[in-house]
Formats: sequence, structure tokens, C-alpha cells
Amino acid sequence: MTERMLAEQIDALLPQTQCAKCGYSACMPYAEAIAAGEADINQCPPGGAAGIDKLARLLQQSAKPLNPANGAARPRTLAVIDEAYCIGCALCIQACPVDAIVGAAKLMHTVIAGLCTGCDLCVPPCPVDCIDMLPLPEAQAPWTQDMADAARARFRLRRLRLERDLAERAERLARKAHEKRLQPMPEAKKAIILAAIERAKARKAGIAPRNTDELPSQVRAEIAAVEARHAAATKR
Repeated sequence: MTERMLAEQIDALLPQTQCAKCGYSACMPYAEAIAAGEADINQCPPGGAAGIDKLARLLQQSAKPLNPANGAARPRTLAVIDEAYCIGCALCIQACPVDAIVGAAKLMHTVIAGLCTGCDLCVPPCPVDCIDMLPLPEAQAPWTQDMADAARARFRLRRLRLERDLAERAERLARKAHEKRLQPMPEAKKAIILAAIERAKARKAGIAPRNTDELPSQVRAEIAAVEARHAAATKR
């Protein structure tokens, strides 16, 4: 079995809360670290003792207690936003690894209860402390394999969306920069640059530069700035 295949089998046993309490950015990186022998099987608080037992059986290891450095096992919780205090900053939306929070900038946000993994990553960034992690009723508390699989799928879709958005933004910026380079230089700006170059050449030749006192102060300042840049470039 390859290391990649083993990592996928390990990932299939993790709860997919994507909470990062294991010390890794998400469940799959933790699974990859276990497969590579770089992480232990007892670093996932949401999985608890049952999760450790599953990993121990898969890897033919002895089960061990949860590492307290990674936190403590606790009943499943749900993020609840006090909408009366929400300022619509959207920081919680950006923090949620499974897109379980809906809303828009400067508008009230709310948590989709059925999608929340209880990771509590939305709590620290909230500037008005309006998010609470509340324990679920016992009947709703069990985290099933179907829920874990759905959370993994949402996490991957979110990651793909963010990568696509980043690529599209980079493409837009590159296109704007290209279009800007193709745009003809405004005549006024061109005249200022040519005047500055002319004055610089005159100074170099020992000829008194043409008087620009009659020009507006803003234009004279722009000519001076261009001359300074031209002089700096000439020295290189």
C-alpha cells in the first residue's frame, strides 16, 4: 500500500470537522502526517477515544489516551450567532471551513445548523464576541459517517472555490495591467515627461534649461518628479 493510499484510509476514519486541533490545517494533512510517521494517532479531540481506536486498528497499533496538548474530547457543539449583535463583518464566514455560515458584508449572518461541524474556528475572529458554541441535544449529538463524508465534500468544494476565486482575481489584475500598458499616454502627461527629459539633457550639456516659471505649480512639481526619476535611472 502506498503512503497516499494509507493517508486516504486514515482520512476516511477522521471526523472531518476540519477544526485544526490536531495541529494541522485540516483532516487530510493530519492523515498524511500519520501515514508518514510524523504524527500520532491521538491528536484528534473530536474523534475522541472511539476515533483513536479506529486508527489503532487500521494501523495495527495499541490505542492510547488523547493527547491533552491537543485539547479534550467534548460533546458535539453548534455555533450560534447572536444576530442582534452581529455587525456583518464576514470574518466568521471566511473562517468557516465548510461554508456553514451564510450572509454578506454589513448584513446579518447565520449558521446553517445542519452543516456546522462544531469546529469553533468562527469564534476567535468575531470582533464583537457574538458567537457561542452550544451543546446539541443528546438526540442530535452523534456525528455519523454520513455527516463526516458530507463535511469532507463541502470542505473540498470550498477549497476549490477559493482557489478558483484567487486564480480569477489574478487573471483580472493581469488583464487590467496589460490593458493599462496598451492605453495611449495622455497628451498632458506626455508633454510633462518630454519637458523633463529636455531640461535634463540641457543641464547635462551645460545649457540653461527653458524657464518653466509660467507653468502651473502642479505641472512644475510633476516635471521635477520626472526629472528626479530620470536622473536616478541615468545613474544606474
